[in-house]
Amino acid sequence: MEGYLGTTVVDISTHPEFSKYSPSDWAMHYIYVYGGIDGAHHKQWLLDQVARLLCGAVPEITLAKWENGHEEYRYGSVNKTDEYLKFVTKCQDPDEDGEPQYDYDEGWAP
Repeated sequence: MEGYLGTTVVDISTHPEFSKYSPSDWAMHYIYVYGGIDGAHHKQWLLDQVARLLCGAVPEITLAKWENGHEEYRYGSVNKTDEYLKFVTKCQDPDEDGEPQYDYDEGWAP
């Protein structure tokens, strides 16, 4: 689309809608936005993002704007929290020497 003006970071703590979102609201929102994208590697990415959100991470949201007045929110990858890292370690089922028994797949962003 012509006339792209760029993006700005959205402060979700003061946003009229996003400021009310709980971790489960964010998880459901990411499923809504990204759940229909084909590819097992993208589904793995979505599962990982949902895990991060449910473990208390906050997403980075940007707002893209165009000269014609069109705007769209863009939802980026979610940071890792300590709770999420503990979850990943648990998922890897470390043996008595601390070695993971299998990999935790973060997938590929769509």
